[in-house]
Amino acid sequence: MPLRQAIRATLKKGNRYYVALCLDLPVVTQGETMEEAMTNLEEAIAFHLVGEDLEALGFVAQHELQVDMEVGNDA
Repeated sequence: MPLRQAIRATLKKGNRYYVALCLDLPVVTQGETMEEAMTNLEEAIAFHLVGEDLEALGFVAQHELQVDMEVGNDA
C-alpha cells in the first residue's frame, strides 16, 4: 500500500465554536474562529505525531494537511 501524502480533516462551524476533526488520527480540537481552530488542529496533530513512525502510520515524512470545510446550518 502506498504511503499517503496528506492527513485529512474536516472543519465545521458549531453553535459556538469551529470544530476540527482529523479523519486519519485520533485528534479533535476547536477554536472561536476558523483560524484559531486550524492553528489548534495543526498543533494537536504535530503533538500527536511526536515520536511516531510516520511510515508505520501510512504517511510520507513530508505530509500535508488537507482540510474540508463543512457548510450548512445544524440548527
